[in-house]
Amino acid sequence: MREDFKSGFATLIGRPNVGKSTLMNHLIGQKIAITSNKPQTTRNRIQTVLTTEEGQIVFVDTPGIHKAKNKLGEYMVHIAERSLNEVDVVLWLVEPSTFIGAGEKHIIDQLKKVRTPVILVINKIDMVKKEELLPVIDMYRKEYDFADIVPVSARSGDNTEELVRVILKYLPYGPQFYDEDTVTDQPERQIVAELIREKALHCLDEEIPHGIAVAIDRMKMERKVMHIDATIICERDSHKGIIIGKQGSMLKKIGSTARYEIERLLDCRVNLKLWVKVQKNWRDSDYLMKNFGYRDEE
Repeated sequence: MREDFKSGFATLIGRPNVGKSTLMNHLIGQKIAITSNKPQTTRNRIQTVLTTEEGQIVFVDTPGIHKAKNKLGEYMVHIAERSLNEVDVVLWLVEPSTFIGAGEKHIIDQLKKVRTPVILVINKIDMVKKEELLPVIDMYRKEYDFADIVPVSARSGDNTEELVRVILKYLPYGPQFYDEDTVTDQPERQIVAELIREKALHCLDEEIPHGIAVAIDRMKMERKVMHIDATIICERDSHKGIIIGKQGSMLKKIGSTARYEIERLLDCRVNLKLWVKVQKNWRDSDYLMKNFGYRDEE
C-alpha cells in the first residue's frame, strides 16, 4: 500500500436543484445520478467513486435537505442529515446569490451540529460575472466557518479539478476502498429504475408532480439482449392517462429515450417494456416506499 495515498468519504448536500447530481456526474465522468430540472430527484444515497493518482474519493449523494411534508420527505431529510456525521468532508453546494433564505439557514443550523469539515462549493459560476462572486463569498463567510470555499461550474466543469484537489486535502491516508474501475456501488436494477424515472420526468415536464416511482419487475439477459419489464407507479388515475398519452404516445416516448440511455449504460441491446399503475398515496406508505427501494439501512 502506498503511504501517500488518501481515501475517504465526501457527501454532497444542498437545497434541491442546486446541481448536486450534475456535479457528481461530471466528476465521475458518466451518468450515475439522475438529473432533472425538478427538485428532489435524488431519493437514495448514491455512492460513486473517483480514483485519481493521489487518492480515492467515495461520494455519497444525499437527497436535498428540506422541510419534510410526508413520509418520503421525512425519509429523505433523515438520510441527508445523518450522512453529515458519517463522512470525512461535507460539500455544501449553493448558487451564486447574496440572498441567504430560510432553506440555506436551515442547512447552516444542521452544519453547526457536526464536526466534519465543510467545503462551500459555489456552483453555476458560468451564470455570473467574476466580480459578483466576492460578495457571495463574504456573505457565506459571515454565516459559517468553512474549511474551504471553491467556486465551480458543474455544467461546464470549470474549476472542478481544483475542487478534487481540495477534497483530497481533507481525507485521511489509507487504502483504496474500491478498485480503479469501480464508479458506483449501486445495483444495476436501481440505476435502470432511476434512468426510467428521469426520462419520465423530462418527457412529462410540468404535467405531473414528482410523485412517480419506478419498479423493475424483470431484468434478464437472453441471447445478448437485456429484457427489462418495468412499472411506472403514479398516485392518481388522471396521472396514469397523462403518462400513457394519446394512443400510448407518451409511454412510447419515455420508453425509447430511456432505452437509449440504458443501452449506453449496460453496453448491450435492450428490450424495454413499460406499464403504468396507480398506487394512491404511496409516498405516505412505509411498506410501499420500502417496496420501491427507499430503505433506510442501519
